[in-house]
Amino acid sequence: MAGLIPKKLAQKFDEEIRFFKGWIDKPKAVGAILPTSGVTARRMASIVNPSSGLPVLELGPGTGVITKAILERGIEPQNLYSVEYSAEFFHHLQSTYAGVNFLQGDAFDLDNVLGEARDQQFDSVISAVPLLNFPMEKRLAFLGDLLTRIPAGRPVMQISYGPVSPLPVGRGAYSVEGFDFILRNLPPARLWVYRRILV
Repeated sequence: MAGLIPKKLAQKFDEEIRFFKGWIDKPKAVGAILPTSGVTARRMASIVNPSSGLPVLELGPGTGVITKAILERGIEPQNLYSVEYSAEFFHHLQSTYAGVNFLQGDAFDLDNVLGEARDQQFDSVISAVPLLNFPMEKRLAFLGDLLTRIPAGRPVMQISYGPVSPLPVGRGAYSVEGFDFILRNLPPARLWVYRRILV
């Protein structure tokens, strides 16, 4: 039977099983029951500027669907820093995407996780951290930290599965943009972009 299933479809099925197991083990750390769709991942990666000369910061890569889209956007593996909380996902990512700077740890504690790269400026941030699972004050501190790590005006891209932005307007020096709503994702996904406002 396995020989009858195309290799690409079998790999996708393996990713979905791995992701679902991660959700069962730690539902608060994994925001959805299935990996982000390729369509969604490409939309998220579209905000990256490969010509900026700066690396990209990815948070919550999961099985690597978004990682793949960032690399396909033209970012060299050594110019991608990717922080994953789950040990199982982390080891899978390391064995799948050679050369990417995968770091295991908590995206809410980036100074410690990034280590020697803590002062690195990034072109942009792409986040699949399930923000709706955390209190508002923690979300606001998270975004505030991310915005200090990129040049003013550059985007933090966030995926969410709720009807409104996980970070509301008027709670800090940042703008909120509804970037896209993607039905071809399970569950349907909303993409939000946040930028630092100079005051």
